[in-house]
Amino acid sequence: MSTTSTAPPPTPTRRRRLQMSMTRQEWTRLGGMGAFIVALHVVGWLTLVTIVAPEHYSLGTKSFGIGIGVTAYTLGMRHAFDADHIAAIDNTTRKLMNEKQRPLSVGFWFSLGHSSVVFVLAFLLSLGVKALAGPVRDDDSQLHNVTSLIGTTVSGFFLYLIAGINVLILVGIWKVFRKMRSGDFDEAALEEHLNNRGLMNRLLGRVMKSITKPWQMYPLGLLFGLGFDTATEIALLVLAGSGAASGLPWYAILCLPVLFAAGMCLLDTIDGSFMNFAYGWAFSKPVRKVYYNLTITGLSVAVAFIIGTVELLGLLTQKLGLHGAFWDWVGGLDLNIVGFVIVGLFFVTWLVAMAIWKFGRIEEKWTAGLSPAGPGPNRMAGEAE
Repeated sequence: MSTTSTAPPPTPTRRRRLQMSMTRQEWTRLGGMGAFIVALHVVGWLTLVTIVAPEHYSLGTKSFGIGIGVTAYTLGMRHAFDADHIAAIDNTTRKLMNEKQRPLSVGFWFSLGHSSVVFVLAFLLSLGVKALAGPVRDDDSQLHNVTSLIGTTVSGFFLYLIAGINVLILVGIWKVFRKMRSGDFDEAALEEHLNNRGLMNRLLGRVMKSITKPWQMYPLGLLFGLGFDTATEIALLVLAGSGAASGLPWYAILCLPVLFAAGMCLLDTIDGSFMNFAYGWAFSKPVRKVYYNLTITGLSVAVAFIIGTVELLGLLTQKLGLHGAFWDWVGGLDLNIVGFVIVGLFFVTWLVAMAIWKFGRIEEKWTAGLSPAGPGPNRMAGEAE
């Protein structure tokens, strides 16, 4: 009797594997988010390029054109790297994944709520400044000087505070990471460090625990925005206020928060979706979870220190009239360059982290210490999750 051999099923193509990685409903949600973000970009840039820029408006002694739009857009992208954003999106993604959900839109809804507040505040500020500062139309006005001094000082020191808090948390995560080498993994200690990242995250931690669906991140984003805690928000609102003081039309002023929202929503949505897939990888073993959060928290510390230092040194250069090679270089820095440096730092950090993970055989070395002990009450979080 002859036997019929069954041919193995064909290997799925890369495109097919990508399609199978999510359900039709998840692809639809992802497409909806993408369409909204594209709409923000189209409205913001199209209005600026085709309506505002051809009119050659001025912002004090500077031209109000594409360069100002790039600055607002870069501010939004930079805002997506703030420690509070990373902590809020990260912690909520972990929580919902623990509840067996696929929270692809956490970053999108959070960013949308946050940018809604920025848009409304920019609009109200522009109305207020236009009513109060009629004759004040130049960069040397008292209005511009006061807003620049207060805004930059508060935001710079606040970023240093955020960085300081996250340094302490980074040290705590590093201690957990080192103990894993000897087979001691304290999941409770790790969760405590992760949940304490970001100042607004500490204040609103109880609210975050009540979130059961990704769309509920929208009101949380509103609350974060009302905190008015970051340098980028302050800088954008000062920019909008200066535009109103210079007599710009409303649609020119509102280009700024729209472009700000476009940049922030883009990166926060990518961040949330990436964390969703990254945690699928990280949850499988404790050492991956610790290493991932060690990298993310370290990056947030570096970003906060870099931005805070640039802002405060720039303020000193401007107010004290400091000169010299170093001070002239600091005074010549603009937000566009700083924003690109941050994006570059993000990619370089992940490339280095991935290289260390692979060639340093981190998982092999650290897991070897955990495996013999077996799953105890504080061990092998990946299995419990």
